[in-house]
Amino acid sequence: MNRKPSAGSIVETRCTRCRTIMNHTIVAMIGEQIARVECNTCHSVHNYHPIKVAKEPAAPKTATTKRVAAPRKPKADPAAVAAAEWEALLAGVDPDQAIPYEMTGKYRLKALLRHPQFGLGIVQLVLPDKIDVLFQMGKKRLRCG
Repeated sequence: MNRKPSAGSIVETRCTRCRTIMNHTIVAMIGEQIARVECNTCHSVHNYHPIKVAKEPAAPKTATTKRVAAPRKPKADPAAVAAAEWEALLAGVDPDQAIPYEMTGKYRLKALLRHPQFGLGIVQLVLPDKIDVLFQMGKKRLRCG
């Protein structure tokens, strides 16, 4: 037989100090709702925390609603992409026109450079004190100006 809870009744709920479900005495109610309880084990008074009912697991998805994953595309090798781009940009350019790289020099976009270590390169981005140059081995950020 279920009675309406009232002050002084015993109720099972989660204790905030014991951190487990224990018997509690109802201390205060607001209307028909339990507001505060006292743990019968540790005697701490705290707000009422009703026991949460476990949710039922969701029904499994049927085979008709399941999406089929598309096969993954292999990633392109960044070095191969940079080499192909370098070849395409260098196709219509005369290597004898290349400017020797200097850290104090100023460079323009699409200028052809000759670096002592990296070889022939094309300026792709100009920043206030740096440039991005595409060499055969890949992009490098170099100091300038």
